[in-house]
Amino acid sequence: MSVATILIVDDDHDILRLIDLRLQSAGYQTVIAHNGAAALASVAMQRPDLVITDLLMPELDGMELMLQLHRQHPTLPVIILTAHGTIPDAVAATHQGAFSFLSKPFESQVLLQQVANALQLSGLSTQAREEQDIWRKMILTKSPRMENLLGQAKLIASSDVSVLIQGESGTGKELLAHALHQASARQHQPFVAINCGAIPENLLESELFGHAKGAFTGAVNNHVGLFQAADGGTLFLDEIGDMPLSLQVKVLRALQERVIRPVGSTQTIPINVRLISATHRDLLAEMKAQQFREDLFYRINVVNLVLPALAERREDIPLLAHHFLKIFSERHQKQIQGYAPDALSYLSQGAWPGNIRQLQNVIEHTVVLATTPLIPVSLVKKALQADHEAVLPFEVARQQFEHQYLVNLLKSTHGNVTQAAKLAQRNRTEFYRLLERHTIEPQLFKQPLL
Repeated sequence: MSVATILIVDDDHDILRLIDLRLQSAGYQTVIAHNGAAALASVAMQRPDLVITDLLMPELDGMELMLQLHRQHPTLPVIILTAHGTIPDAVAATHQGAFSFLSKPFESQVLLQQVANALQLSGLSTQAREEQDIWRKMILTKSPRMENLLGQAKLIASSDVSVLIQGESGTGKELLAHALHQASARQHQPFVAINCGAIPENLLESELFGHAKGAFTGAVNNHVGLFQAADGGTLFLDEIGDMPLSLQVKVLRALQERVIRPVGSTQTIPINVRLISATHRDLLAEMKAQQFREDLFYRINVVNLVLPALAERREDIPLLAHHFLKIFSERHQKQIQGYAPDALSYLSQGAWPGNIRQLQNVIEHTVVLATTPLIPVSLVKKALQADHEAVLPFEVARQQFEHQYLVNLLKSTHGNVTQAAKLAQRNRTEFYRLLERHTIEPQLFKQPLL
């Protein structure tokens, strides 16, 4: 069971030690900071679940500390400690976003009650610890940016509001959607996912809403759609930005009226689903281009969560790499202890355009080919190169193929352009243009005279 972490900030060492002892004896994990700057540095390393800070401190006071924390972590609760003469300032702090204030001296039970109230508001009461465990098991992170995102996700998990998850491909949008489902009251009901961009338009409507027997050629039986299959649970529409406009209208109607009508049927069926959508597209731009309906956008975008790219959360790369290493070592029955330090450093510095999905592929590649207990940097570089070649843009791949094709032709004809052009079934003029485009000099392939 997880334990809430509380950051205590005070320049008075005696007060700091007293609060630290009281909270630890109550079962909380504590982190201490002697000033505001140290507190900011601590939060940058690991986001706490609650901050308790003195109001009057030199250089960076409690009010400014709270404001700076809330710029990065809007959902992080802050309790202000204040002396009797500064109570008006503490009240002002609550108007600026502080959870509450405590006037010194304070009773231990009052402190613990305030802490319990703040953690309950942020979803970290004793009763919510099991829910917290769900998040820690499903989503691995040490990134303050991800912790802030998860803080928002935890606040809305138990509600039924529609959520739109945005982020690049491979950032883990479906995993976040599944975590939201697992942390909700619907967790024991179905979680049904569909990629709207992977199914042809003429089949997508039937997949979502179902169809009646005889509705079209091949419909030999009644078919239950995914809205109905997810009844009582969560429906995850991945890549909703790829959904055709004609179908967007029907999805909007289903969400508004909470009923569906299978293709070819005259009967409506009531549905009870929570909708979570995801896309890598800029839906605001899609709306301007009239490729996505504005009314549907506002229906699915009650809460918006934006997943950062892997390159924006580099502190998580070693954590994820070791996680995937363990999974694939067991799957492929390899005895691998880890990565050489330079290999882990190389992974951490990668560009990762394919995000977590690309990292996962690269890790499996290294595990399969590993012959030593520690994976060396050379194997990581080889895996990254192979992965990069596997996902080259079409134009780049075509250019590379053309270049190698021309080189092989000239090698086989020893630089004879006429013969090479004939083998390629191109005229000499066109063939010379190809050689110029790829800056290939035929003379280099001619055999020297003996």
